Amino acid sequence: MKKILLLTRPICPPWDEGSKNFAYTLAKYAGDFEIHLLTCGKVEDLPENVIQHDIYSSPQLNFSQKYRLFKFLRKAKDFDIVHSLFTPTKLNSFFTKLALKSKKAKLIQTVATLREDMYSDDDFKKILFGDEIITYSDYAKEKLEKMGFANVKRIYPGIDVSLYSPAQKNKELMKKFATSDDDFVINYTGEYVRLGGMDDIAEVFSTLAKDNRKFKLHLAVRVKNEKDAWKKREIARKFKKDGVLDQVAFIDDGSYIMEEIYNLADISIFPVLTMAGKFDIPLAVIEAMACGKPVIASNLERLKYFLNNENSILIAPGNREVLKENILYLFNNPEKRNDLSRRGIDFVRANFDIMKIVKEYEEVYEKL
Repeated sequence: MKKILLLTRPICPPWDEGSKNFAYTLAKYAGDFEIHLLTCGKVEDLPENVIQHDIYSSPQLNFSQKYRLFKFLRKAKDFDIVHSLFTPTKLNSFFTKLALKSKKAKLIQTVATLREDMYSDDDFKKILFGDEIITYSDYAKEKLEKMGFANVKRIYPGIDVSLYSPAQKNKELMKKFATSDDDFVINYTGEYVRLGGMDDIAEVFSTLAKDNRKFKLHLAVRVKNEKDAWKKREIARKFKKDGVLDQVAFIDDGSYIMEEIYNLADISIFPVLTMAGKFDIPLAVIEAMACGKPVIASNLERLKYFLNNENSILIAPGNREVLKENILYLFNNPEKRNDLSRRGIDFVRANFDIMKIVKEYEEVYEKL
């Protein structure tokens, strides 16, 4: 079997970050290859063809962990293919080149997003040097082809639709988050600061919740840095001032299973202001759709490459009144919710099923 090294951040719980979730799932199902996975501790439930390298000492990819990764690459025996799932930057591309300089391995670079806010076309021509470049989206593929790249293929990120699917609500979680079957739960899984939109969400929800105690907001949002922590405190103060704090659940301790969180909700929203630095196809949107949750999202260019008025509701970013109107529309129209639910499930299963995505990657591995 060909030896494939997945070049990733630490693969370990909690499963709350898109790229490592995808790498874990890809390793789990790519059975025709010897997959080498970089972990922090031993990861359970992986098949025998997956070789775990416990090189990391922390789940966080800080400088010391990056140094551990570089040392591993320099000392590692040759692999047939090194598959990088890092978003390419000048620094990690330089160290990847240096570490693989004497190796015979072919290199695949999966590009979850193009940091056009940071790099020029000339920069991309330097940091994207793989034998095969794979983009998450047609948006990025088209951009790279216009720059002159000829070795680009689009493969969507995959999710395990046997896990991310409609299911009964977890009663213990409902009790923990003080929700009932009569509540209308709005889920937001995104970021506090980087994507913008949090102020819009807070204002719209406060307006809705003051008028109707059935509205609940679940914020399954990681606190990644001090700016996020500050923003969380700020909106908590706002909710308290508006008298709706008891209708909000902050879900960020890493102890939860995401599919269970989605399945507590009635709808999922993603009214972000920007996609700069975010994956072109945020898995939080796809996972919610796979669980049968109608999605309201911003009609940003990148999102419109996979979202449309058939599988979601698209709104102008920053338009609070339209966001409120569409939440109320779904609240008052269960038939529309059910229609969007069915459409979303069908769309995700047709395009993002991990078994389909694994086959596409296996074809690339075989070709190299």
